[in-house]
Order: sequence, then structure tokens, then C-alpha cells
Amino acid sequence: MFNLPETHFHFGGDEYIYGEISRDMRIESNFKALAVTNELRRRELSGIIDIVSANSSYLVRYNPDMISARDLLDCLKEIDLTKSDPRKLHVSVRIIEIPAWYDDPVSRECSYRFRNRHPEPELSNFDFVMKVNNFTDKEAFIEYHSGTPYFITMVGFLPGTAWHFPLGQEPSEVLKAPKYHSPRTETPERGIGLGGAFNVIYPVSGPGSYQLIGRAAVPVFDPKRQLADLKETSFLARPGDIWKYRAVNESQYHQITSEVEAGAYRFKIKKMIFSPLEYIEKGKRYIQELMEGF
Repeated sequence: MFNLPETHFHFGGDEYIYGEISRDMRIESNFKALAVTNELRRRELSGIIDIVSANSSYLVRYNPDMISARDLLDCLKEIDLTKSDPRKLHVSVRIIEIPAWYDDPVSRECSYRFRNRHPEPELSNFDFVMKVNNFTDKEAFIEYHSGTPYFITMVGFLPGTAWHFPLGQEPSEVLKAPKYHSPRTETPERGIGLGGAFNVIYPVSGPGSYQLIGRAAVPVFDPKRQLADLKETSFLARPGDIWKYRAVNESQYHQITSEVEAGAYRFKIKKMIFSPLEYIEKGKRYIQELMEGF
């Protein structure tokens, strides 16, 4: 029976324990990081200050005056062991649609403005990503990118930034792109970036080094909580969510942004249970079954 990767634990000073599941990015490692950290939150142990899951690891901050490092480590090892069998894991997820205007003029202008920091300054970011992934047809690239569901593996950096990794693809099928030689000092809000195998949507204007391939029509960070789907929290992303892009044209993009500004936009969201075991066993076929009707 397939088990999830073994975790290696490290102490970080007197207040942190770091659980390293794998050093390379493996979606199976992320399943385990989510399962362990969710269970640890559920237990509400006295002395735990913060719990953060990452792409293939997790970090726990604790108060050593309230819980000893060894007691916490024993607890983590016990939880970690129970979350190593994919047969026992079921992740509650939300599939969320992200309308996206690919190769939009704002992203293109930004890529040319910082061309002196780029590996190929004569190309826009969008054209560069097409080139390094052997695409010659723009529509084919857009269909490929928007046809892939992405799993939210980690949230951090700027408020609401969500790293999302493609599901149901072999390593040779994954879109990849090198980052800028030196980060941009500015990135447009809601810019869609690709760096390595990870996608992000920049929640606010700020620095960044991922290649810009388009712009989301919807916010992923709403500090005023004006939208009905963001009333409980300002952030759209939750680790374990699945985002699915939908390509829109210019007029559709502006129609959606108008709805957002009026506070009337509703996200297309579907809640379901994700089975890591079925994903490991069936791969792309399981993802296709999961996305049916969405």
C-alpha cells in the first residue's frame, strides 16, 4: 500500500518545530501537510501560537512555558503517523472559478516596463511563457492553462497570495517558467503570474518576479469585505481549495469588474470532498471526474 512521504522534524530555536515532508514539490506531500495541520488546529492544544502549512512542509510556533518541545513533538509525530495513510484522508475542498483575461494590455505593458530584469527582454511575459513551453498558438496556450485545475498548496507573501499547483498532470505536461533575474518593483493588482510550476494571483500591487500571463477579473483579497462570498474573511484562498480559470475577453472582463465594484458579483463555488487516495490511484481521470459539471 502506498504511504505518504515520511516527515523529518527540526527545532527552530525555542519556539518553533518544522516538519519537512519532502524537499521537492510533491502534491502528495501537500495533502499530508494540510491533513496534519488541520488535525492539530482541531485539537486546540494549549500553548500553540500559530500553525502554518506550506507546499511540502509545515511550521508550528508554540509557547515553551505552556507546552514542552518534547511533548509537542510527540504529539506531532502521533498525528503525522495517522495522516500517512491516504486511505484515511478526505479533504473538504471548494472548487472556485477565476475569470481571467489572458495577455491583457496592463500585464503586457508591465512586462515591457521591466524588460531590463527579464531573461528575454524583447518578449512580453506572455510570449516568453509560450516560447519556453513550446506553444506557438495563443489560443491553444490559453485553452491548456485554463483547462487545468490548480490546487492551493500555500498562502503567504503579500496578503492573500495563493500558490497553486496543477492537478492531474505528469511532470512533462506541467507549464513552467523561470522567474525574473531581479524582481519587478511593481506588479498590477490581480496579475496572474507563473514561476517554476506554480501560479499566483497578486492580490495587491507590489513587487514580484513571476511571469505575467494575464489578469483576474475578480479580487482574491477584499479588505472591505464588500462581496457576499468574502464577508467572513477578506481572503478568497484557503489551502486545499481548487481554482479553475475561465478565459474571458475584454468586454466580459469589464462587465465582471463592474459587478465587483458594485458589490454584486458572486463567485462560482462548488464544495466537495477530495480523496488523496483516488487521486494517487487514478490521477488525471479522477480530476476529470471531480470537475464534471463545473
